[in-house]
Amino acid sequence: MGGAQSREDLISDSEEESEDEQTREEGEDDEFYEEAREGGDSDRSSERRRPKTPSSIDEVEAKLKALKLKYPSHNPNLKNAVKLYLHVGGLTSESRWVVSEKLTTYSFVKSSQSDSSDGEEEEESEESWWVLKVGSKVRARVGTELQLKSFGGQKRVDFVSNGVWAMKFFGEEEYKIFVTKFQDCLFENTYGVESNEDNKVKIYGKDFIGWAKPEAADDSMWEDAEDSFVKSPASVTPVRATQDLREEFEEAAESSGAIQSLALGALENSFLVGNSGIQVVKNFSHGIHGKGAYVNFGGGSYGHRDRSSASYSTPKKALLMRAETNMLLMSPMSSGKPHTTGLHQLDIETGKIVTEWKFGKDGAAITMRDITNDSKGAQMDPSGSTFLGLDDNRLCRWDMRDKNGIVQNLATASTPVLNWTQGHQFSRGTNFQCFATTGDGSIVVGSLDGKIRLYSSNTMRQAKTAFPGLGSPITHVDVTFDGKWILGTTDTYLILICTLFTDKDGKTKTGFSGRMGNRSSAPRLLKLTPLDSHMAGANNKFHGAQFSWVTENGKQERHLVATVGKFSVIWNFQQVKDSSHECYQNQVGLKSCYCYKIVLKDESIVDSRFMHEKFGISDSPEAPLVVATPMKVSSFSISSRR
Repeated sequence: MGGAQSREDLISDSEEESEDEQTREEGEDDEFYEEAREGGDSDRSSERRRPKTPSSIDEVEAKLKALKLKYPSHNPNLKNAVKLYLHVGGLTSESRWVVSEKLTTYSFVKSSQSDSSDGEEEEESEESWWVLKVGSKVRARVGTELQLKSFGGQKRVDFVSNGVWAMKFFGEEEYKIFVTKFQDCLFENTYGVESNEDNKVKIYGKDFIGWAKPEAADDSMWEDAEDSFVKSPASVTPVRATQDLREEFEEAAESSGAIQSLALGALENSFLVGNSGIQVVKNFSHGIHGKGAYVNFGGGSYGHRDRSSASYSTPKKALLMRAETNMLLMSPMSSGKPHTTGLHQLDIETGKIVTEWKFGKDGAAITMRDITNDSKGAQMDPSGSTFLGLDDNRLCRWDMRDKNGIVQNLATASTPVLNWTQGHQFSRGTNFQCFATTGDGSIVVGSLDGKIRLYSSNTMRQAKTAFPGLGSPITHVDVTFDGKWILGTTDTYLILICTLFTDKDGKTKTGFSGRMGNRSSAPRLLKLTPLDSHMAGANNKFHGAQFSWVTENGKQERHLVATVGKFSVIWNFQQVKDSSHECYQNQVGLKSCYCYKIVLKDESIVDSRFMHEKFGISDSPEAPLVVATPMKVSSFSISSRR
């Protein structure tokens, strides 16, 4: 457990050189000393002692450099010159930066899928993209996967490419030229068009040009949000810099199946959904603990039908309903895709599947890729019978009652069909991926193209606001109870969006209730440092980022948590919103926050979530954090003590 590594934040000119570099220089020294010894044997001759006149200034310079006098390492005539460092030692106490190349150059070149490995620049093709080359050591496609982090004060950038690298520039102007060019290449690689003003307007739209030019965007709403947070009744327990995470409980999973997902309850129990069944655990003020009942999928009809059945595979989604006495279980039809034609309704008190529902519209079977509650606190409503559904091009509300208001069950219908009560089937192209709801039932939807759409609780036909994408698919989305903040998850970063704006009458609204127009603030990004990103693993991606959990007006979420590989990463929400935060100083482009804490587990993490805020205790500003791996579930409290 700990924060983002501070070791990466400073590189001095006295950092060690790599072994290869040291060996090479020692060899050069030996060669020089050898020449000196040979000259010493002939010093007896007065004629040979007479110095030889160099034939040119270049020869003088070469000889002086060979003597390793204090010559400047930077050749002012060398274009795009940099000093290249490599980070070694990982996250151990031996971690350090070593010089990889004292003086080298970088370049941005166009490459393609047919590009040869010899590193030569080729002619531009239809499927070409920008590549960053640094000396002979680095050749990588320009993209968010590089996790580029800039340090304006040090004239330096860090990035990941088969290792963690740092480039130091010899002047402020050279540093700025690189950062600008990198942003231009990133834009072109992302959107397939040249980075210019006209294309940025086409991509982002006139209303969101601040996303392309963050320095010109209105950040006043972020400042207002900070003020309201401080004044909030929920802020009586201040967020201290000395807070740390303390493990309270660790519970082993049932030996018969690995944990697949978490279903946290706000009342007495929470649930671990596994390969073979559901483990019931108790909620406490310090986390979840204690094994209760176990619902075995193998004991009933669940999980033992043919591929056409909704029950073919282990459930990937578990949704609590009706005061957490019922659970909807959603299983994908095929591996690798989330779509399904139906779901199961589990009665938690009896431990039995009471209904197998089918999705249908106008007499035809349809699929859904995700389901969620009508609102943030709907799972605690004992009379709830509706929930929301999402497919690639569908957004709707399902009702478990028939048109006469009678709840259907297996006793009256062998394959009851859910009632489509509200929604819209969009034309192809929306590519919806995920969604979430606010406290009043407004809906936020994330898409494959990175767009995030806001729908009011009254209509699902037309989005009130549609935020442009940054090029990366939104794989998960969450929203605060009051609807003022949205958190989107992509593979390589999180995006935090403020939905507040001031309308033409001077009233403050959210993008769920009105069209924001050009009054939106630029978003902020939450990222791992290049070093932590590298340690998380090349194939590990962010997933499931969420706010801490509140279900009351006037209460404010305090933290954000996301999972990547063996890391559970926690950001302080107030700190992220603080425009004067040190992370944002000297940054170019969208503000990116790198200040976080990490919970490190010994196996990949399935899910990380904060319990309901009512489980927070007096000496902690937050409810416990629950971290699940396939074989264990752990609970952490945020302590005010180190």
